[in-house]
Amino acid sequence: MNFHIISAFPGVFENFLNESIIKRASQIGAFRYYLHDLRDYSTDKHKTVDDYAFGGGPGMILKPEPIFYAVEDIISRFEIDDPRIILTSAMGRILDQTYVNEVASNVSCTLIIICGHYKGIDERVRQYLATEEISIGNYILTGGELPALILVDSIVRLLPGVLGDFDSATSDSFQSDLLDCAYYTRPQNFRDLTVPDILLSGHHEKIKKWRHKSSIENTGRQNLKK
Repeated sequence: MNFHIISAFPGVFENFLNESIIKRASQIGAFRYYLHDLRDYSTDKHKTVDDYAFGGGPGMILKPEPIFYAVEDIISRFEIDDPRIILTSAMGRILDQTYVNEVASNVSCTLIIICGHYKGIDERVRQYLATEEISIGNYILTGGELPALILVDSIVRLLPGVLGDFDSATSDSFQSDLLDCAYYTRPQNFRDLTVPDILLSGHHEKIKKWRHKSSIENTGRQNLKK
């Protein structure tokens, strides 16, 4: 799977993509990523990628030309057929596990992720270039770089060979519409707070039932907070 990330601030991504599981996934060839500086596609000597909105109002809007040129150049240079062109946007579909599973199931696909920034993005990018829009929640961020990282992370961990124990991915929260269960590790007793006896019993069927019950309880608690 290939990820092409277009951003006015590509330096944001380097540290995250070169650490821990994501770094290892890249090293084993589970996915490839390419960072593209939006300013490289600016049409003026000042490398401008934003401008004031027609009609007035506060904030700056990302211009359409650099974004269109970037996407078109990527498709041409890398000879990409039928890419998923994803815009990170507050108006997009809320990212969920169903969407992540669907994307991860096609390991040969290419994603071109456009990171929004500033006040907004020229509407022509939304209407005539992006094939999908993704939001990570009903709140506002300074830019689309964090949503892009979250999207990449959530997909990559499901790719074949990335997690040593595939059950670790398939048993995560939301894979069965339930949150994950409670987990404990050593020490068995910490400040008189002890691990439930059932988890020490070695009885796998009873442990499985206990964990399912714990998942239901955790899901119920989250629903009460909404």
